[in-house]
Amino acid sequence: MKNFKIILIAILVVGLMQSCTKNFIETNTNPNETENAYPYQFMASAFINSVSANMSRNRSFNNELMQVTVSIGDGDGKVFRYDFRRSWADYIWGAHYSEITNFKEMYKKAMEPVTFNRSYQAIAIIGQVWLYSILTDMYGDIPYSQSNLAGDSLIVEPKFDKQEDIYFDMLQRLDSANTLLQIKATTETIDATNDPIYRGDLVKWRKFNNSLFLRLLLRVADKKSLHQDYVLDKIKTILSTEKDRYPIMASNDDSAILRWTNDGAYVSPFKSTRAQDFRAVALCSFFLDYLRDTNDPRIDIPTYGTAGINRMGIAPVSGNYVGVPSGYAAGSEDYSKMSYFYSFDQNNGVNSLQTEPITGMIMPFAELQFIKAEAVLKGWIEGNIEDHFYSGVENNIKLWIPSWTVTAKEHLEKSDREWKDNVPFAEKMEQIHFQKYQALFMADMQQWYEYRRTGHPILPKGKGLQNNGEMPARMYYPVIVQSANPTNYKLAVQQQGPDEINTKVWWQKP
Repeated sequence: MKNFKIILIAILVVGLMQSCTKNFIETNTNPNETENAYPYQFMASAFINSVSANMSRNRSFNNELMQVTVSIGDGDGKVFRYDFRRSWADYIWGAHYSEITNFKEMYKKAMEPVTFNRSYQAIAIIGQVWLYSILTDMYGDIPYSQSNLAGDSLIVEPKFDKQEDIYFDMLQRLDSANTLLQIKATTETIDATNDPIYRGDLVKWRKFNNSLFLRLLLRVADKKSLHQDYVLDKIKTILSTEKDRYPIMASNDDSAILRWTNDGAYVSPFKSTRAQDFRAVALCSFFLDYLRDTNDPRIDIPTYGTAGINRMGIAPVSGNYVGVPSGYAAGSEDYSKMSYFYSFDQNNGVNSLQTEPITGMIMPFAELQFIKAEAVLKGWIEGNIEDHFYSGVENNIKLWIPSWTVTAKEHLEKSDREWKDNVPFAEKMEQIHFQKYQALFMADMQQWYEYRRTGHPILPKGKGLQNNGEMPARMYYPVIVQSANPTNYKLAVQQQGPDEINTKVWWQKP
């Protein structure tokens, strides 16, 4: 009997150790899974949690690197000086791999005979590709083909796939999702109450799928590879030769946004931030000066409770909008009184980004217009660059202020920022990507990814920049990966290069 108890305890300990190991890496099993689960039960929480994680890193990491904000201070670990700790790497890795598990469970349930639904299958694919793309663009080579399989295949140490292979597979999966949404039966609808993006509108889901398809195609289109012909041909197919087969976003109404209603689970993660903490981060002069000099209407502080009027809500200093130069040298200046994003104050009737519904940005329609402009500029499709350029600018502002009636051309001409066609290629790229940078405000790390791809917009470099003034090319791998998956971590480093912030990912390399 005594020996039996010892054996039983040993089995339990081994089981617990295995469970703990699984919880430390990206191959988590889903604690909410039940035999009777339905696809829609995974959908809302997966998108809400993913968008919330993106908003956190957008505010604290992307915005600091890309000169939207400056977290004023002279200490170490300041991202705006290209100085950040390895611990920064853990958050997005853990958050997104966890939600990939939910999207995979959603797909599995949508494949079962009782709950078969090609619409949910397609959305589950879109969710996975969206998160995998953020991960691989942040870290480079990542677990992909073997990730999140601990529950099914007991793979607790997944291999790291090459980014080139990941990208080609993601593109094919988006192609398959478009087909699923095209051939679905009329009965294969989705539950609108559990769809936080499009409230059950499958036509818009298909448009988003193909617009995301274009985002990823563009990211690798200039990369010489075995798949470049496929990539360029697919861009032309979607934008030119087979538009009916690949519908894309046509207006701001099609933008992929998780809108915060401040009801139930749909409460912006910004709202829980203390007012003094939300205001503590200053606006960077690179971002703010453009809005000020063009008299951009979005910087006004909105009135609480006014329906249909969105604003960034930027606080002036002594009546002026004053920003902080990014990368300033520690101890060089006192920047304690500068403009900032205003905080929510219901008592004083003031709204702000803390409660703004459209901060749950996934992909705005304006981004698609700038994708088209670049595709025309590079000769991949025919069209008028100027039309796409102004459409991107106009729809970016109208996303925030639908009632805005000034044309983009009129708006930009007042500050001599209208489209200039009689300039070199590089200057045209700068015009497109400066405005695309504005349009990607709040869209996870897309400003950083696009800058790494193109070198635009041209960012000023302060004297206090670390890392020899070089924009980081990737994020470190999380420390836990080195201990929980050491063999594949070492192989990934051998395959990609040193686990350092200056090691370029595949699509950045010459």
